[in-house]
Amino acid sequence: MSRTDVVIVGAGAAGLSLAHWLTEPGTPGSGPGTGTGSGTERGTGTGGGPLDVTLVEAPGGPLRPAPRTWCYWEPPGGPYDHLLTASWDRLRVRAPDGSGEVRRTDPLRYKMLRSTDFEAAVGARLAQVPWVRRVTATVDTVVDSPGGAEVVGTRADGSPLRLRARWVLDSRPPRVLPPARTVLLQHFRGWFVTTDDPVFRPGTADLMDFRTPQPDRGLSFGYVLPTGPRTALVEYTEFSPGVIGDAAYDRALRHYLGTVLGVGRYTVTGTEHGVIPMTDARLPRRTGASVFPIGAAGGATRPATGYTFAGTQRQTRAVAAALRSGRTPLPPPAHGARSRAMDAVLLRALDTGRVGGADFFARLFRTVPTPVLLRFLDGGTGPVRDVSIGLRTPVLPMLRTALELPLLRRRPHPGAPAAPASPPPPTPHREGSP
Repeated sequence: MSRTDVVIVGAGAAGLSLAHWLTEPGTPGSGPGTGTGSGTERGTGTGGGPLDVTLVEAPGGPLRPAPRTWCYWEPPGGPYDHLLTASWDRLRVRAPDGSGEVRRTDPLRYKMLRSTDFEAAVGARLAQVPWVRRVTATVDTVVDSPGGAEVVGTRADGSPLRLRARWVLDSRPPRVLPPARTVLLQHFRGWFVTTDDPVFRPGTADLMDFRTPQPDRGLSFGYVLPTGPRTALVEYTEFSPGVIGDAAYDRALRHYLGTVLGVGRYTVTGTEHGVIPMTDARLPRRTGASVFPIGAAGGATRPATGYTFAGTQRQTRAVAAALRSGRTPLPPPAHGARSRAMDAVLLRALDTGRVGGADFFARLFRTVPTPVLLRFLDGGTGPVRDVSIGLRTPVLPMLRTALELPLLRRRPHPGAPAAPASPPPPTPHREGSP
């Protein structure tokens, strides 16, 4: 059995972000930097010696996260700006009737980071850090043991894995969600497209375009992230109780690109697919005396929007600071209690149909300054501002829902979270009409 101070289970956004912050040069708990040094300020491990870290990543297959795009907003000069595929200082939300103005986001920018670029950058840093060891294995169990926790699994070559650690940070999604009053799924498919003609505005991202057919329950929208006049990531997204079939996603994308956007001929060069539970379930901050969930498993996802990356950064940065300072690495809540309570009301109102999702979000973006609304969606506004934004929503349906929530029982949700089968890497193919 191998012994180590810290085991990080999973090398997706949360696991690699924690490894990044642990090896970031600078004082524990200091601001984000852009250096690429060896991260020598490694903290103190068991027995007073230097900290020793093992990162366990899944082998190739269904347990390894598929390549994906992470988006978030923050001011320029963030720690990952040198890795970005693109960023935008103008956003647009289109109502079902097509109305919607382009709005500036200053002083924030909406940023697009590809997971492959992030993984390569963090991997290059970790290769230079002797006190971080990477192991490829499937983790079967993580349980408390005397003085720490034990990780048991199977290595890529079939040999057994047994690690004993003082602390385990586990980014694996839970097999089932905790009981909840409301569970919707944010599910989407995206195509990376190259068009024959220059049809996109590279300076403007369409965050929500509600000119899509709306489902009976929940909402749907298009999402366009242009990286050039002829290139973009175009997604079809739903917030609804269940996923749809592959053919339905593809039909929706063809309709959105061809009928709604009026794009002519184009080539699909890549795909993305995902399912994100949007729920008021109480995800645990601790699953054992020495075991802590991180990332989406630890509540980093904002329930009402599905955005996860920014919450993951706040959470893993705090965990890294605790580890480097010799403190218990209990992850802080990525979102405050007030934000979670407001999200619970919105999710319930959407699920019951008391508010129409398309009109709700279009109205918010029309009546609230975009930088203020983005801060609100990331939990960065105070109570007075939150109330003023709340008054721009359908007050009576939201108030009725808020009064109802304390009376509702939390129930198991048997279908969540279902990990989607990632589409196979596409053969570039032509779509659209001349």
